[in-house]
Amino acid sequence: MLLKNSFICLFIALFYFGINAQQDKLLTHFIYDKMTINPGKTGIDLYNGICATSIYRNQWDKVNGAPNSAVLNIEANLSKFFPGGVGIAFYHDAIGFARQNNLLLNYSYPIQIGRAGVLGIGVGVGIMNYGLNPEWIPPTQNPDNSLPAGFAATSFDANFGMYFQGKEYFVGFSSTHLSASLLKQQVAGFEQNYQTARHYYLMGGKQFKKIGSDNKGTIDAQLLLRTDLVKFSGDLNVRYIHALAGNKQVYGGLTTRSSDAIAIMAGYTPIPKLTVGYSYDMTLLNKLSTISRGSHELVVKYCYYLPPPPKQNARHPRWL
Repeated sequence: MLLKNSFICLFIALFYFGINAQQDKLLTHFIYDKMTINPGKTGIDLYNGICATSIYRNQWDKVNGAPNSAVLNIEANLSKFFPGGVGIAFYHDAIGFARQNNLLLNYSYPIQIGRAGVLGIGVGVGIMNYGLNPEWIPPTQNPDNSLPAGFAATSFDANFGMYFQGKEYFVGFSSTHLSASLLKQQVAGFEQNYQTARHYYLMGGKQFKKIGSDNKGTIDAQLLLRTDLVKFSGDLNVRYIHALAGNKQVYGGLTTRSSDAIAIMAGYTPIPKLTVGYSYDMTLLNKLSTISRGSHELVVKYCYYLPPPPKQNARHPRWL
């Protein structure tokens, strides 16, 4: 077991310290957003349960035009009705003049791998809408035709992923925007377009339970690497989760992001199955570090599990 844990730590270290950039959507609480980027995760760790997760991120606070992101995920694994997990994922991102909306329907088919765990093979299909609404302030009244005008377009979008859930660890690989669609529109005689790029994700994590003198602590370490084969970025989360009475818990942790920031995380389960979390990112290594007041992120997750069917006692017809 010690050799296995050492290998996992070495694997994480080798991949993490080899990356040096940021691209595409990112969330500090990616631990609650796996389904958006890996449809194989959809409902794979739920049994007769439904979970809804909402995340809002205000990146680089006080910077005009900085990204603001919102995510809403709903996933379910109603094994008593059909095999696999289903889900719906919605993502909104606003950066400067640009607005992007993604809506996907996910399905994950589970394959039991002996006693090791479950492999989820998933697909997500839906639409992507991208819009640009610039408000230029020219130095003169003469218009500049070289500046892009506003446009909006919608196209097909698709994701694919594989996600393996073990007893106390997971690993997943996925690709988003498989269609690499070209969104375009004719505006004032000019063609405006936006090229969607494929992105690739590798994720993994492990839990170390029964930490502390009372055995109520858990250390949760998770890694996410992302690339579009041009730029790379990665997050490493480490949380300490402490169990409280009444099926409640509290957590705190740190996140480090390659060539960008470190973040602190905190969360609480005020009632069973409801989690509320917050994170604050401190920008350190890019040019916004002198003007940004950091990034704020809020997450709310609630799960509901169907009650087990009532037990039925069969009796022999002779004794009815």
